[in-house]
Amino acid sequence: MAAAAGGWLRSCGKLKRNLPAYLGPWRASPCVFRSSKSELMPNLASDGVVCAPLQTFTEEETMMKNMVTKFAQERVAPLVQKMDENSKMEDSVIQGLFEQGLMSIELGEEYGGTGASFFSVILVVEELAKVDPAVSLLCELQNTLTNKLFTTYGTEEQKRTYLPRVAKDTIGSFCLSEAGSGSDAFSLKTRAEKKGDYYIINGSKMWISLAEHAGVFFVMANTDPSLGYRGITCFIVDRNTEGLHIGKKEDKLGIRASSTCPVTFENVKVPATNILGEVGKGYKHAIGLLNTGRIGIAAQMLGLAQGCFDHTIPYTKERVQFGKSIFDFQGMQHQIAQVATQLEAARLLTYNAARLAETGRPFIKEASMAKYYAAEVATLTTSKCIEWMGGVGFTKNYPIEKYYRDCKIGTIYEGTSNIQLSTIAKSLAQEY
Repeated sequence: MAAAAGGWLRSCGKLKRNLPAYLGPWRASPCVFRSSKSELMPNLASDGVVCAPLQTFTEEETMMKNMVTKFAQERVAPLVQKMDENSKMEDSVIQGLFEQGLMSIELGEEYGGTGASFFSVILVVEELAKVDPAVSLLCELQNTLTNKLFTTYGTEEQKRTYLPRVAKDTIGSFCLSEAGSGSDAFSLKTRAEKKGDYYIINGSKMWISLAEHAGVFFVMANTDPSLGYRGITCFIVDRNTEGLHIGKKEDKLGIRASSTCPVTFENVKVPATNILGEVGKGYKHAIGLLNTGRIGIAAQMLGLAQGCFDHTIPYTKERVQFGKSIFDFQGMQHQIAQVATQLEAARLLTYNAARLAETGRPFIKEASMAKYYAAEVATLTTSKCIEWMGGVGFTKNYPIEKYYRDCKIGTIYEGTSNIQLSTIAKSLAQEY
């Protein structure tokens, strides 16, 4: 019996040796998931780097967060229902964002900006979204797209011309999507033909956020269609430029106070000096900034979900059925605990991606993970909150149904959820 057993084990050993190396049981893979790699920290004494929990903020970040919370409650909250019903952002809200320095958070003081950190942007977006995701979007796009496009790719003259304006009272709008180019953004048809020192732009854009109030547009147009996406160039176009037409805004499901409009260009004459970055590099500029913007959208979805949760849980503790609050039923507690855990996971993903971006480390995969997961959590949270609220959650007397409507866009704009998953998978393929 023992001999037979020994023979069986020896034969198993032969089989095991003939298996591909990667199928070896309990064998450590030679490939290590990049996020799991530990990195040698810089010299703490000389660099002042401190290892701290992701939810540890600097004094400046804490002050910014508290200020925005107060602003959102006092200046935004009273107008949320009205803005949603009218599909219009109140001028007082826009003015307030500029006055508080929330439209130029990272810009240097020499341009009229606040001079704060990128992480401060994420905190501001999250706090505003707890009250109104539409207002949060305005702030997010201004900081992660408009301002960063100018600071990253603008010439000194362009910076001197536009940065003081976008810090004071001018909203920017990013024109990339078209009727035939959504996720396949770089198949766009808008053309820019060179005529001496000018370019003539012709084409149309769709789903353009903030177009109703924008004073300056970043227009992606192809200067040489024979080069495909390598001909795409970014142009700075002022609102009052002849031939630029802003169409009727869309009647949307959610984030209704934030305008979304078609924009057309009919023989729009733009000087060559208004090219942002290099000719033919517009696609690179767009990809780079959208990666950062995805962290902002993750923060928006996180704040939205948290705001909805914060409105709902007190109700579950006050609502009495069968002689006790509905929060006290174990079935409810388990659901609430699950959502709270997923909210915390989304927050950590978002904060981690923001800290990586802020310190100049690779963050593309982490940004996509944060945006994808935060949008999924927002969808689950808002749906559950309506169920927990019961009938009143289904009415417009409470803000829960608005959060539910607002969250859907999170799986669509700045890269759909499927695009995020593809980006994550591409990164994983390179890591293993």
